[in-house]
Amino acid sequence: MRTLDCDFLVIGSGAAGLSAAVTAAAKGLSVIVAERAPVLGGTTAWSGGWMWLPRNRYAREAGIVEDISFPRAYLAAVLGEGFDPQRIDSFLAAAPEMVDFLCGLGMQFEPGNRICDIYGDKPGAGTGGRSLIAAPFDARALGGRFELLRETKRETAFLGMPIQAGADLIAFLNATRNPLALLHVVRRLTRHLFDLVIKGRATQLVNGAALVARLFAVAEACGVRWLTSACATQLLARSNAVCGAELSTPDGTVLVNARRGVLLATGGFSQNAKLRALHFAHPDTHLSLAVPEADGSGLAMARAVGASFEGNSRANGAWCPVSRVTWPDGSEGVFPHIIERAKPGLIAVRADGRRFVNEADGYHDYVAALLAAVPVGEPVKSWLICDHRFIRRWGLGVVRPAPLPLGYWLRSGYLKRARTLRELAASCDIDPQLEATVNAYNDHASRGQDPQFGRGWSPYNRSQGDPEQLPNPNVAPIARGPFYAVEVIPGSFGSFGGLRTDAKARVLRDDGLPIPGLFSAGADAASVMAGCYPAGGISLGPAMTFGFLAAMSAADI
Repeated sequence: MRTLDCDFLVIGSGAAGLSAAVTAAAKGLSVIVAERAPVLGGTTAWSGGWMWLPRNRYAREAGIVEDISFPRAYLAAVLGEGFDPQRIDSFLAAAPEMVDFLCGLGMQFEPGNRICDIYGDKPGAGTGGRSLIAAPFDARALGGRFELLRETKRETAFLGMPIQAGADLIAFLNATRNPLALLHVVRRLTRHLFDLVIKGRATQLVNGAALVARLFAVAEACGVRWLTSACATQLLARSNAVCGAELSTPDGTVLVNARRGVLLATGGFSQNAKLRALHFAHPDTHLSLAVPEADGSGLAMARAVGASFEGNSRANGAWCPVSRVTWPDGSEGVFPHIIERAKPGLIAVRADGRRFVNEADGYHDYVAALLAAVPVGEPVKSWLICDHRFIRRWGLGVVRPAPLPLGYWLRSGYLKRARTLRELAASCDIDPQLEATVNAYNDHASRGQDPQFGRGWSPYNRSQGDPEQLPNPNVAPIARGPFYAVEVIPGSFGSFGGLRTDAKARVLRDDGLPIPGLFSAGADAASVMAGCYPAGGISLGPAMTFGFLAAMSAADI
C-alpha cells in the first residue's frame, strides 16, 4: 500500500475539480487530483462549455455593467421558494472574482454578450453579458500530455472535430450559402484532417474540451499532480474531520493524506440506475449525457461520513431532450437536441399527434412539459417533425444538413421519412391527428404566428432562431414533403440533487453543521438553482465558482 501526502485532494476532474485544483495550487497548496477514468475532464469535456457568470470582466469591458441586484432578482423570480439567499449571494459575488483570478493565471475566455437568459419576462432577466466560454485552444501546446484529456463526445462533433456554438456553428450551417462561411469550414476541416493523420484526434479544441484543456494547462504550470485510473473508494476521517481518501489504482491501493481537506467533484449520479429510480421522474426511459463515471460514488462516500443529501421536488436533473444514436460500427450514443428545436419549420408532438410545448423554449422546459403532458402509464416520448427544406437547411438531431447524406440514418431507423404526414404518422406509431396538427400550425405559421404556444415571444427564443426568417425567426410552415421525424425522449446533462453544501462549498451534515475538511462542487453538490434552469451555463458557472470557493476556504484553514 502506497501513501501520498498533499494539502488538498480533489476527487474528479471536471470543471469544478479543475477550478478548485488550479485555485488551491495558485494559493500555495500542494494539490493532487484523483480521477477514476484514465482521462481527465469528466462530463465537462463533453459539454457545450458555456458558463453563466454574471458581472464578469468581459461584460464590463464591453460596457455591460449591472448591479448584483439584477441577476439576484432574476434568480429570486425563477427559483421561487428554492431561492437560497446565502448560496446565491456567495455565487454571484464570487463569480467575477473567480474569472479575474483565473485570468490572472493565464486563462482565456470569450464572451457571450448576446446570449439571453431563458425567462425574458422575469424581473432582472439579462439579454447579454452573463455568459462566458473558454477561448479555443490548440492542444498541440500540451505536447504528449494532451493524451491525458478526454475526447469530445462523438455525437456532437463532426468527424471527431468539436464545433462551437456561435460564429463557428453558423459558418458550418451556412457553408453552402456563403463563400466566407465555406472558407472557414474548409480551413477547419483541412487542419482537422491533418490532425487525424498526425495525432489521431482533434487538436482544435472548443466548448467544454477547451475549458478542460486550458484549466489543465494552468494546473500543470501550478504544479498540480494527477492520478488517473484512480477510483476513490472511501474517505479518511480523523476526529470527525475528513483528512484524505483511499484510492484503488491498477498498481494497488493508495492512501492520500490531505492536510487541508478533500473536494468531491465526481460528476453526480445521473448514470446510476438505482439513484435515478429514487430521484428522477422518468428513470426507465432516461438517457444521460454524462460520462459513465457519474454514478454517484462521491455521494456514497460522503454519506458514509455523515453528509446530508438534498433533493428538489421540481427536478433532480438538468433535463434535456435526447435521442438514441446507433453508429455504423454498432456503438451507441446519446444526442442532445439543443440547436434545431428553435429553428423555423419544426414542431414537436406526442404519440397523440398533438403539440405540447413551445419548442424554442429551454431544453429543461421541453422535458418538463413532456413529463407533465404524458398520461400515467404511457411511454414518455415525443417526435420532432419537419419537412425536406428544414432538414437540408438545419439537419435534425444527429443528422447533418446538406450536403451530407441522409441514407445511413434512414436505413438505421433513427430518421423516419414519408411522402405524406399521414404516412409519417403511421411509420412512427403517431396518431393520424398529426396531419391536422401540422395543418393548424401552418395556417398561422405562414404569417409568422404561433397562437398556441407563442414561439418567438422571448429574446431567448428569437436568439435561437433564424434572423433571415421574417417576421418571426422561430416560425415557418412545414409544407414541402417528404416529411421527417426523429424520436426524442427525456435525458439530462447531469444531476441537480446532491450533497447539501453551504456558501463556502463545505459539505453539511443533517443537523446543518459542516463536516470539517469536506467540500463539494459541481454535480456532486445539490444545485444552487434548486431544480430550475434559468439560463444556459447554470451548471458549469456555479461548478467553477464553488470549486474556486472550496479551494479558497481550504487555503484559509
